[in-house]
Amino acid sequence: MHGPIFMAAMAQAAEHGGALALRANGAADIAAIRAVSNLPIIGILKRWDDRFPVYITPDFAAATLIAAAGADIIALDATDRPRDGEPLEVLIARIRGELGKPVFADCATFEDGVRAAGLGADYIATTLSGYTDETAALKATGPDIALISALAGAISTPIVAEGRFERPEQLDTAFAAGAHAVVVGTAITNPREITRRFVAHARI
Repeated sequence: MHGPIFMAAMAQAAEHGGALALRANGAADIAAIRAVSNLPIIGILKRWDDRFPVYITPDFAAATLIAAAGADIIALDATDRPRDGEPLEVLIARIRGELGKPVFADCATFEDGVRAAGLGADYIATTLSGYTDETAALKATGPDIALISALAGAISTPIVAEGRFERPEQLDTAFAAGAHAVVVGTAITNPREITRRFVAHARI
């Protein structure tokens, strides 16, 4: 289910279902989605490197590629972990100044979010809560509502809830905590994981 043809079809399905924006990885997928949808695209480019834990749009070259492919908003890893690229403050400034694109900061902690907001990020997201060494214990606990609430109470930048949203009613909790929007990923786009959840439940 990976590749531009499939991603474009999934994007169309999500749009028909009522999605207001799309998040997509890589220039090829973004270009394919842009060809079939006018919804705003939050673009990322994942580049893995065993030497560095930051892999979501780690540098300006990655941001440039996805902007050229049609991304309206550039998402990036905004944690303070080592990265192979420009320092976060430089990367945010260049994306906003040279590419003219809003920045969507994927954060893991309260400190990440406050810092990214101070550096000029346009959206602060809880995407990486549960997916860093520091926050790994949260991965099994569902969406990080406490982080959403803490950030919403501390900064004026819009907070986007993302990470482990599996049931529609969880959105109510996120919005009540102060979320501006919610990104739903695996629960919509990954048939394998959806199937596994049903099978696991049936075996209980």
